[in-house]
Amino acid sequence: MAIRRKDTVLFEKPPVIAAWAAAGGKKESEGPLAPGFDFLTQDASFPDQSCANWEQAESFLQQKAAELCLRKAGISRKEVDLALAGDLQAQCTASNYTMRALEIPFAGVYGACSTMAETLCLAASLAAGGIVHQVMALTSSHFCAAERQFRTPLDYGAKRTPTAQWTATAAGACLLRGPGQRGVPVLSVTFGRVQDYAVHDINNMGAAMMPAAASTLLRYFAATGAAPTDFDAVFTGDLGEVGSALLKEQMEREGIPLPNHKDCGCLLYDVPAQNVQAGGSGAGCSAAVLCSHILPGLQSGQYHRVLFVATGALMSQTTFLQGESIPGIAHCVELAGEETV
Repeated sequence: MAIRRKDTVLFEKPPVIAAWAAAGGKKESEGPLAPGFDFLTQDASFPDQSCANWEQAESFLQQKAAELCLRKAGISRKEVDLALAGDLQAQCTASNYTMRALEIPFAGVYGACSTMAETLCLAASLAAGGIVHQVMALTSSHFCAAERQFRTPLDYGAKRTPTAQWTATAAGACLLRGPGQRGVPVLSVTFGRVQDYAVHDINNMGAAMMPAAASTLLRYFAATGAAPTDFDAVFTGDLGEVGSALLKEQMEREGIPLPNHKDCGCLLYDVPAQNVQAGGSGAGCSAAVLCSHILPGLQSGQYHRVLFVATGALMSQTTFLQGESIPGIAHCVELAGEETV
């Protein structure tokens, strides 16, 4: 049974994240969260897998995360009722080809960099309602594929601005099950509303997405009566250093400071040492941080209760060239350690 409080759905009998896996590339292998990854490669073009281009390489990386997640769950792909997946490529291409290989019932989801939280919100709702018994939530991004699609091809050699963020070459996959089973409980989900504060700079995604993160957090706290200090951490993704600073200022103005805020874009890399400008981004960034750091932390007792608030910038190649502003959205997932439920 679920309780609806405005935009937040609270699960009286929480579904659980039973297994997860994170996959990443060379830059991710050099970052502080590398030990938590299930798979890392030094060549994300995957020539040994006959990948002919970056788009195929991203699909292979996502497929790797999905297969590792299923292996850790101890089930075959045939036992999965549904997969919810998306990515940054046009028409969710990477996910489409992943699911062609896995042959799992599939619903494509697009939330830009918020896709991991969005798929988790949907998967948890379906599992809690008994509509599915085992459902996957996954997403990915690839630096080279994203640069070619949204900015300039790598061969162009364009100089990156200090506010720009580095698209993660990473993927994350979670397997969710219904209530009463072992795993990390999903206590509630909050679906975001699109926010647009007229940011036009495609090289400043943190500023474009910050209003959505603040909006969703404010609506979650208002609906539940919870406070930031009730949590070990409030994780956003991927605001980077610029967006994180703006979020801190905004929440203080709202009278709800976030002393325990952490951002996936700042956690995935050693930002000053790895030359990633304002930090990480991409749908795979928050997914990889969730599966390499947050969920293992909840399982081990490092964390007892957290919020995972992934953010996305909802522009396209066309709208950007037309001079449109960049809308943002953020979805929130409340997670707990097993011993706290």
